[in-house]
Amino acid sequence: MAYEPLYLEYLVYFNRDRDYFECHEVLEELWLAQERNPLYKALLQVAVGLYHFRNQNVRGAAIMLSGASAKLEEYPAATLGINLAKLVEEVKDYVRRLASYDERPFSYYDLTIEIVDPSLADQVENAAVAITPNNPQRRGPQRPTSFHRK
Repeated sequence: MAYEPLYLEYLVYFNRDRDYFECHEVLEELWLAQERNPLYKALLQVAVGLYHFRNQNVRGAAIMLSGASAKLEEYPAATLGINLAKLVEEVKDYVRRLASYDERPFSYYDLTIEIVDPSLADQVENAAVAITPNNPQRRGPQRPTSFHRK
């Protein structure tokens, strides 16, 4: 099965680079192209939630991750070539921990999306060769280089 190139990019940015802002950028493009598919939106929200928590926005992280887990648990355990059930459980654990963050703070940690389809693993590996990590990672939208203030 051939997977969407933007989905492959998302997995590279998520698993290899931990670049959750880029995850949002590429998956939002795919989400819009796929008529706002709720599965892609939920995967996008996982990345946005991690981005928020890594940047000390606990409330934003909790909102994004909670919405993502609620939507993702509606899908089969193995979906889009990934172990979605494992991701759902890890996101739910994050949500539980964030709910009591004020009483029991914890350090940020990354999640890894487990790829279960060997064909997807090969496609992600091949896609990764052409994707240069953003160093430093972008922290928000950027104006085109041709932008000039007047």
